Amino acid sequence: MRVIIVGAGEVGYQIAKFLTYEGIDVVIIDRDGSKLKRISEELDIATIEAEGSDPSAFKEAGADKADLLIAVTNSDETNMIACLIGKAMFNIKRKIARIRNPDYFFNKELLGKANLDIDPAINPELEAAEAVSRLIENPFASEVIGFEKGKIMVIGFKIPKDSPVNGKKLKSIRALLNKDLIIGVIERDENVKVPVGDDVLQEGDIVYMPIPKEHIQEVAQSLGVHSSPAKKIMILGGGRIGYYIASKMENKADIKIIEKDSERCKFLSKHLGRTLVLHGDGADKQLLIEENISNMDTYIASSNNDELNIMASLLAKKLGAKKVIALVNRTDYVPLAHNLGIQSVLSPRLITASIILRYLRQGEVISLTAIAENKAEIMEVEVSEDSDIVGRTLKEGIFPKNSILGAIIRGEKIIIPTGDDLIKSKDKLIIFTLKDSIREVEKLLT
Repeated sequence: MRVIIVGAGEVGYQIAKFLTYEGIDVVIIDRDGSKLKRISEELDIATIEAEGSDPSAFKEAGADKADLLIAVTNSDETNMIACLIGKAMFNIKRKIARIRNPDYFFNKELLGKANLDIDPAINPELEAAEAVSRLIENPFASEVIGFEKGKIMVIGFKIPKDSPVNGKKLKSIRALLNKDLIIGVIERDENVKVPVGDDVLQEGDIVYMPIPKEHIQEVAQSLGVHSSPAKKIMILGGGRIGYYIASKMENKADIKIIEKDSERCKFLSKHLGRTLVLHGDGADKQLLIEENISNMDTYIASSNNDELNIMASLLAKKLGAKKVIALVNRTDYVPLAHNLGIQSVLSPRLITASIILRYLRQGEVISLTAIAENKAEIMEVEVSEDSDIVGRTLKEGIFPKNSILGAIIRGEKIIIPTGDDLIKSKDKLIIFTLKDSIREVEKLLT
């Protein structure tokens, strides 16, 4: 497979890093030589210093032999022109683009097959707002990923000191809680692993587990964590992410948005029906106290400034907000923010890269999400009729080391599996795997 990436920013870099690990032929185009130099020094891929809309750069990149074009510059217009060139001049079959402007993103005719033929267009702010909304509805979680149209959720949460599973071996948890539970990944400090039965859970571990949506509150209570959806929410920043969050959640909760820009405040007041819009500094201690930050179920820092979001989240936590969520674009800030004690840290850039990844996997991959700072992946796949795992049980050891089956979706039924469960054709599987086992998992599915 040959992939051309237009844009060597954080998203382009992360995708290129994933692809080189997979041994895929990659060429990356960007007009910024310093970004290309960083990539050349760290990754073994070809780079071309040129505008992302330059047809000669595409020709140099071998676009006539490319299987996939990924356009992720900071300019929607450049991304769209790149896709147009890929279609009209080089007949590249699949084109993926990051599109932020809602006037473009929601114009299905423009992006459709008859015109730009972008499939899919990805809006990072919308995707980030969706991720935040899932966290608001499941406040005990540090991360929530939906699968099978939201019927099953993979919940990542930090084990508190008073949890009944703290200090317990994994193999004893089902009996202890009398629940069908599987922990797919454990993140402990800088280490990430797919656990085995003798592994012991510790306070502060972030664990990822698949749970049917209707059982989430019940499971949360059994784990000793608070599970009621947030009803009072404060948002720092009324940009696109803050606006999308408020639009989605204002009929379910009381929301306050604090925004510095007076013109943006006017836009928010006009387009939001029930949200209280405040003109001010969302990191101002006195303003937060006056607006009853201690009564907030959730404080969301969604400004365009990563450092501000981290510091404001720490301040809100200190002033009594029950949960804080920080949006950060720089991926190297994600572990830093976690280590500082911020419960939920989301990167729109990592979310975008994760969505794009699903189109690069082999087998019947329905969706894919990178977790634990990209050290592990959750794959939702459909089992083909000629797959090697059809008709076999889990106790036969059919999955490679460092991977585990978290759930089976069979029609309308969701199964949290045991060793005796049989894999059938057309089953949909939720699989947790570390990077070193991805290729082996793919081989099982093709």
